[in-house]
Amino acid sequence: MNIRGRNKVNPNFNMSSMTDIVFLLLIFFMLTSTLVTVSAIDVLLPKAGGKTENKSSVAVTVTSKSNFYIDKARVSERNLELEILKRVGTDKSKTVVIRGDQNVPYKKVMKVIDIANKNKLKMILAVKGGK
Repeated sequence: MNIRGRNKVNPNFNMSSMTDIVFLLLIFFMLTSTLVTVSAIDVLLPKAGGKTENKSSVAVTVTSKSNFYIDKARVSERNLELEILKRVGTDKSKTVVIRGDQNVPYKKVMKVIDIANKNKLKMILAVKGGK
């Protein structure tokens, strides 16, 4: 007498439902990541807790009177890009450290950032440490 159940269990695992879920999650994260924007409200720039040190750097300072200095040497706004490129030279691993006074007009600091971006230089915005 042969007693077997009619319901046979298939031991194979079907991956099609798992791949459907993975693709749906992938599409969801791709769509939501494009909608994420960074809000720039309530920013207090002059203070920060971390320190960044780089031995091979060029310091560009913008004073409250909108004077530009590169490593303690005063530079006119017209010659700023030329002087930065002269100090960096061919070593593109050098970092431009931008030190802007907290009372300086924002467009003066952006001028230095634009020069660094245009020439594909690494840059750091220097801020006062503390909390």
